[in-house]
Amino acid sequence: MMETDKQHDWLSELPMVDLHVHLDGSVRPQTLRELAREQGRPLSGETDARLLQLMQIDEGCASLVEYLGKFDFVLPYLQTASALERVAYETVVQSARHNGRYLEVRFAPLLHTRSGLKADEVIAHVLVGLKRGERELGVTARGIAICMRHHGQGDNLQVVDAAADYRKRGLVAVDLAGDEAHYPPQLHEEVFRRAGRYGLPVTIHAGEAAGPENIATAVHRLGAARIGHGVRARENPEVLKLVRDGRIPLELCPVSNIQTKAVSAWEHYPVREYFDQGLVLTINTDNPTVSGTSLQREYAVLTERFGFGKEEVAALIMNGVQASFLEKEGKEKLARQFRTRFRELGIRVS
Repeated sequence: MMETDKQHDWLSELPMVDLHVHLDGSVRPQTLRELAREQGRPLSGETDARLLQLMQIDEGCASLVEYLGKFDFVLPYLQTASALERVAYETVVQSARHNGRYLEVRFAPLLHTRSGLKADEVIAHVLVGLKRGERELGVTARGIAICMRHHGQGDNLQVVDAAADYRKRGLVAVDLAGDEAHYPPQLHEEVFRRAGRYGLPVTIHAGEAAGPENIATAVHRLGAARIGHGVRARENPEVLKLVRDGRIPLELCPVSNIQTKAVSAWEHYPVREYFDQGLVLTINTDNPTVSGTSLQREYAVLTERFGFGKEEVAALIMNGVQASFLEKEGKEKLARQFRTRFRELGIRVS
């Protein structure tokens, strides 16, 4: 794992935003071991190194499908109220350690119902953990409920209905995630039409493991205000124009985008191209444990490989503030705090 070295010490001083981080991709190995023991299924036969290997992707990852397989090992232990509250809280803790000041943690309620919890109960317990982190650490934390691509319409409507009940209580949006290549977004049009009727903001994973047409569908037919990943937008000039002219933020996750082969190699990663063309980009971790990353690692990649300077990094961070699903007053307050900090550090921001 690449860590921020002395050359990147300045990154640790910046307030940061993470709009795209998955709850089940953020579980610490030690936490998983303790949850397993508490639940009567101890992992005592697994060494720490082997446990991390089961939870974290390596450089040989061939696809998004293989990447998603890492979650299968963790999910059985995230089926209780206490486990969800703990992992949500620790996700805030981990972000705070890398100077995260705002994060939106996404999770699929129906993936946590194997032991009898209902979708609304899952949401409630995750929000309890996020709010604890917010109280103790001063990090503003919100939730995003995920509809899974391989789930049927009835199941996903259940998620949207539950999400609507918590919109004013810490849940800020709904999402669509999973195996994009085999489950295109139009299969879930009715689900997100209902989300729109509830007034729920929408972000959609698109243009990651399938082509740019999914981005257009997510925007035009599912009402996406943001796009998760979207790295393949450039494959269609009309879609690229849609994203640029519509000021639709992309939730880029550089490290995982390379690991999942959404982009084949760093020399082909479009972050500099997109930035210079005026697209609204945000930088995020996706899955800190699975990808072995952090906010500072993501930005270190941008400075090392793509020559992003301090003011450009600050602009990306401010994009995250402005693209957040915070209510207007909260967003304005956060923006003031970030601008003040950047001025203190001698970094100009618009």
